[in-house]
Amino acid sequence: QIALAKKFQPTSQEVESVLKNIAWDDQQSFRRSDFDRLDESDDSDFYNKPKFVEHIDQSAVAALKRFNANLVDEMTKNSRPPGILDLCSSHVSHLPELYTGSPEGPRVAGLGMNMEELTMNKQLTEYAVRDLNKNPQLPYFDDSFDLVICSLSIDYLTSPLQILKEVGRVLRSGGKAAVVFSDRLFLTKAVSIWTGKGDLDHIITVGEYFHYCDGGFDLPVSIDLMKGEKKKGDPLYAVVAEKIRGQRK
Repeated sequence: QIALAKKFQPTSQEVESVLKNIAWDDQQSFRRSDFDRLDESDDSDFYNKPKFVEHIDQSAVAALKRFNANLVDEMTKNSRPPGILDLCSSHVSHLPELYTGSPEGPRVAGLGMNMEELTMNKQLTEYAVRDLNKNPQLPYFDDSFDLVICSLSIDYLTSPLQILKEVGRVLRSGGKAAVVFSDRLFLTKAVSIWTGKGDLDHIITVGEYFHYCDGGFDLPVSIDLMKGEKKKGDPLYAVVAEKIRGQRK
């Protein structure tokens, strides 16, 4: 059952300024207990049955599609469409229509937990099943992708710093990573640092992940994807970081 983390929606100005005003400590202060969960049973059991549903409402889905389309458009100017890794992928990737899953088209690799869901995703050119909470290493060569997206899943990862460091490794110089999240979640599988916190806390947490992961990222930027929309439905936020040009991880 999908639950709420904490029902409070900040203003768009608060969302987009919160990471600009942080004086980062020299070292991260995460504790192992921050990544404990109410349900510590094997994740493969939880994700054994496919979930062919959207986990946010339709207005938020539309906002996610617009965000991905704008991101791809920005990265396509003067070059080919970006090769994408869809991290924690499912039966949908919410990418622009130019990503058709054809081997002749732009690459979209999906890494997820359920083979049936991945098989149903028609935008993927390749896919693999991996439990990143057991093995946070990504099965790709260095400098393989231009863009890594992780939608509605960051709150379930128990080793986010290691995983984002791996994201930095597989990204090409100048590539981007985009983490999108809402306040909707499977409460028993979310890490404790996420549950019971507000949206601004979540944005700061993801910003900390990027800052302290040693993945070669520039300063993260936070975006309110529902900006201009009536605040009645599900909120949706993105934290985006660019791999510093010339960096190799």
